[in-house]
Amino acid sequence: MTTLGLLGLGRMGANMARRLRRAGVEVVAWNRNPAVATALAEETGVVAAAEFADLVARLSPPRLVWLMLPAGEPTQTCLDAIAPLLDAGDLVVDGANAHYRDAMRRADALAARGLRFVDAGVSGGVWGLDNGYALMLGGEAGAIEALRPVLEALAPAVDAGWLHCGPAGAGHFVKMIHNGIEYGMMQSLAEGFALLEARTEFDLDLAAIAETWRHGSVVRSWLLDLMATFLAADPATLDQVAPYVADSGEGRWTVIEGVEQGVPTPVISLALAARFASRGGDDFANRLLALMRRGFGGHATRAAEE
Repeated sequence: MTTLGLLGLGRMGANMARRLRRAGVEVVAWNRNPAVATALAEETGVVAAAEFADLVARLSPPRLVWLMLPAGEPTQTCLDAIAPLLDAGDLVVDGANAHYRDAMRRADALAARGLRFVDAGVSGGVWGLDNGYALMLGGEAGAIEALRPVLEALAPAVDAGWLHCGPAGAGHFVKMIHNGIEYGMMQSLAEGFALLEARTEFDLDLAAIAETWRHGSVVRSWLLDLMATFLAADPATLDQVAPYVADSGEGRWTVIEGVEQGVPTPVISLALAARFASRGGDDFANRLLALMRRGFGGHATRAAEE
């Protein structure tokens, strides 16, 4: 029976543990807040480990250890702490939204210790528990094969939804581009429905339009499904949401990659810029624009409180 050590029980990690347990995969789980691991153990039967050493001791070599921690310092700190506790041949998976160059560097560093490494791009969000996760994987073929029972349990089907994309770094690279595409798709849907909403004389039923497009239309997608759900809900719900859209970093990396490779990515770049604008990123520039119009043409400006 396959046993996986899972570190990080946030929204994604906890649901991954639940899905693995449903498939009969044994899970030894650690979380920075031990109470979270304890509660999940009571709910699902995972084994809660209070310390890294405890988690490693409960796994049989060759060990499988999967990190679902925030990218950057939290992931690196965990790797630095747990790597010395592992033995040659053990396998470490990084499931964070890390930069692919970090994955390549980590693969080399762990290989120097005799450890195997897989970078896993994980998509599915909070719906992955029931629908399965799309998994994009980088690493050696033997390491991917060792993970097969885990991948088949997490994916939507044993033979669909997961892919060995290439060597170390390839999984996170593919996930990075995936998220960049996501930015563009989301932006186009939002802009299109904004145009529909603005043509008030037609009194358009946006929820009905979204629902119609979900069936047979060339723009049907899961994002459109979500849009239809939101529009069909109480309209007051939309009014309660601030027009502020964050970005996780992968859209920025995708745009930078396009610049570095000389590959044009205008849609993704503009979608990223729109997110910056939603957070007031263009306020200073817009004030300057207003002052320039007043300067050369005498056009009136509005006071800030207006």
